[in-house]
Amino acid sequence: MKNKDLLKQENAQLMQSLSQALKDDDQDAMAEAFTQFAEGVQAKIMEEYGELRQGRDAAVLASRGIRQLTTEETKFYQAWIDASKSPNPQQALADINKAMPETIMDSVIEDMQEAHPLLSAVDFTNCQGAIKMIVNADNIDLATWDALTTAIAAELSGKIDTMDMTLAKLSAFIPVAKDVLALGPVWLDNYVRIILSEASAGGLEKGILKGTGKNQPIGMCKDLDGAVTQGVYADKTKISLTSLEPSEYCAAVAPLAKKPLGGYRTVAEVMLVVNPVDYIQKVLPSSTVRASDGTYKNNVFPYPTRAVQSSVLDEGEAILGLPKKYFMGVGAGSSGKIEYSDEYQFLEDNRVYTTKMYGMGRPKDNNAFIYLDISKLKPLPLKVEVTNGEDKPIVTKAKAAS
Repeated sequence: MKNKDLLKQENAQLMQSLSQALKDDDQDAMAEAFTQFAEGVQAKIMEEYGELRQGRDAAVLASRGIRQLTTEETKFYQAWIDASKSPNPQQALADINKAMPETIMDSVIEDMQEAHPLLSAVDFTNCQGAIKMIVNADNIDLATWDALTTAIAAELSGKIDTMDMTLAKLSAFIPVAKDVLALGPVWLDNYVRIILSEASAGGLEKGILKGTGKNQPIGMCKDLDGAVTQGVYADKTKISLTSLEPSEYCAAVAPLAKKPLGGYRTVAEVMLVVNPVDYIQKVLPSSTVRASDGTYKNNVFPYPTRAVQSSVLDEGEAILGLPKKYFMGVGAGSSGKIEYSDEYQFLEDNRVYTTKMYGMGRPKDNNAFIYLDISKLKPLPLKVEVTNGEDKPIVTKAKAAS
């Protein structure tokens, strides 16, 4: 996010706890971690407000995550603030016949993508207000030089998917201390975007990678052509990857170049998603070389690869694929209003609000992602030696470490 001070090291452990709670579906641990995170963000907001409230330099404010609001956004936040002062905030908010402006959701998505590499890699779209989305499953050219025969029409229709964007619902709780509400629309926007982006990002990552398809996205690890039991998609069969040697790694990548309905596609780069522990213990040692000047170069793969860490995946498993072949649409929709909640109370001096986001995600084709077993991946780092004999130029040699 632009306001990086709010998500620095002091919150790293809290975010890890929140991610683990989401992974385990542990409601109590999730509430506890989120409480601490919200308290930390609110304290930082109050601190920055004290430092910057006299500032009028838009560039300085923007660098700290404080953006200029549109007229519609200002009215939305001001209505929220006014409703919070009512003796009956639940009814006051219900009387506000206005959903969250689309531009706020655009900003939340941008924040999530900046802070979470996986979300920036996939085809992530704000589908605000959309009931169905048409997805070109194979990036095909819909033009034809010949007459549109029945056979051609059938082939094209088989590559166009229509997705119901209301199948999955992601609820976000927004605990807001009364002191934060008193800061005004601009600062409330800063807080809400942080909470929404971080609260939603973990759930979205889980859905994108391992979603079952039942009331949630269909994950990259799922078999679109496999059995579907009561709405739950089966996992793909894992492919074993024991090293990052060029022959084995490129053999794992090669199937991604095949289109699901026949033909081939160019693959400029792939994404490898792994658990953070596996990245440190297995992937990094296998993809690090020592240069002739003694420095190390990381993430050197035999095929262009973007390595992404995610705590959603367990140790020993990984997903290899084409990130833009995963479509994820999310939006507040026409019913995306801020509502008062008396069901949860995370903080003492606060009121808790909720908003519901709707969306759906799935791989665009069944050949776009491969589920890997990397439990036996052996680190084989390369060392670079520099030799200089008499009357001989310096020669750089790379060899596998013993």
